[in-house]
Amino acid sequence: MTDSYVAAIDQGTTSSRCIIFDQHGVPVAVDQREHRQILPRPGWVEHDAAEIWATVRAVVTGALARAGLHAGELSALGITNQRETTVLWDRRTGEPVHNAIVWQDTRTVGLCEELGGTEGQDRFRDRTGLPLASYFSGPKVAWLLDQVPGLRARAVAGEIAFGTMDSWLIWNLTGGTDGGVHVTDVTNAGRTMLMNLETLQWDPSILAAMDVPEALLPEIRSSAEVYGNAVGPLAGVPVASALGDQHAAVFGQTCYGVGEAKNTYGTGSFLLLNTGTQPVASQHGLLTTMGYQLGSEPPVYCLEGSIAITGALVQWFRDQLGIISASDDIEPLAASVEDNGGAYIVPAFSGLFAPYWRSDARGVITGLTRFVTKAHLARAVLEATSWQTREVVDAMYQDSGVPITTLKVDGGMTVNNLLMQHQADVLGVPVIRPVVAETTCLGAAYAAGLATGVWSGLDELRAQWKRDKEWSPRMDAGTREREYANWHMAVERSFGWHRENGSRG
Repeated sequence: MTDSYVAAIDQGTTSSRCIIFDQHGVPVAVDQREHRQILPRPGWVEHDAAEIWATVRAVVTGALARAGLHAGELSALGITNQRETTVLWDRRTGEPVHNAIVWQDTRTVGLCEELGGTEGQDRFRDRTGLPLASYFSGPKVAWLLDQVPGLRARAVAGEIAFGTMDSWLIWNLTGGTDGGVHVTDVTNAGRTMLMNLETLQWDPSILAAMDVPEALLPEIRSSAEVYGNAVGPLAGVPVASALGDQHAAVFGQTCYGVGEAKNTYGTGSFLLLNTGTQPVASQHGLLTTMGYQLGSEPPVYCLEGSIAITGALVQWFRDQLGIISASDDIEPLAASVEDNGGAYIVPAFSGLFAPYWRSDARGVITGLTRFVTKAHLARAVLEATSWQTREVVDAMYQDSGVPITTLKVDGGMTVNNLLMQHQADVLGVPVIRPVVAETTCLGAAYAAGLATGVWSGLDELRAQWKRDKEWSPRMDAGTREREYANWHMAVERSFGWHRENGSRG
């Protein structure tokens, strides 16, 4: 097999990019563009979906140009995306009816409390695997239907479409107002809190409870199949996969066996453990979520530990505090001191996700003395990611009884050697980075290539996975547990800061 190329669009929280891979899973070109973060109120985070669609078109064109290819040379196109971010648009005009509400947004905290009623956060967990939290899409849809004048009536009449970013892109790629396909895959649908994990269909009782009309919703499909052919600059290219970014990383990291795990370090961090073809309920603050589904094959499930803020904490350190001018500056600054000087930063900007699920938490810096410098704070910024990951790993062991002996890692933060060493230190196990660290795109490409015959099966994909670098633990157990105890004290001080009354407006 020669000259087969697969493109993958990664529509992320802060940017959109396109990577083109050859048949060996090697990137041959990449293009990337940032989009705006719209922050209208404290705790509110929005994106302009039309701007995102424009950046996606631009990066696809850019990647093709960099690769010296034309669209006809692509065998397939896959999509991976920020999850839970919610967009509603007019089916006739193709225009969004409101800015997209981003997964980090906390405006639906009150609505989630109302929906929980006497049953609380676990009201829908038996069907969705998820706690009631502002993180997920369903309450965001309900909020928009309540708050945008006239929107509910238009939704009931079938004039409005809902989607996470995969649906928005697939609809536009396949024609938009002129025959665009309105679909989502099981991994993204599973993060709405509207899909039943057993049936893989929208759950009528949850739709009724949230007052979300079914006419809004996309059709749920597998993660790897041809949804339709692209039009415009990509005319004729099969759009053949969709996976939420963390599920795509599981697939790109070739975590195809029960007990295999990966952690992706991006805006947030997300650790997923493959649990096989049956969903496993968590008793320790994790999410039961889809892994992936290939065509008509049985779905694969995962336990997930979702951490809201990791890479975004570096951005805050850069943009809001101005202590560094570029994200890459944090590693040499942090490395200029031997430890954190006693300072800990808990980045609960939007509450805490796994394993706490505390919407009332807010960010704190603790342990400050006059000894602490900006270098110590830089180190505390990086260490916050490691400690949050340790908490998730501990919860996974409690739920599964399976200790993680190595951790496969990917995402932009894995270029930070100091962070990766600290991660190995606090886990006490090796941390391994693959040659292709940006495995979200690779996973989307792999799924699209499987759906179109570029690759023969999972064994071929496993054979392509290559180790780039490994970090082994150096920290002694006494230091590790002492600092972990300090971290827990810092986390406790983040609780109880936010109170919000009211719900549906």
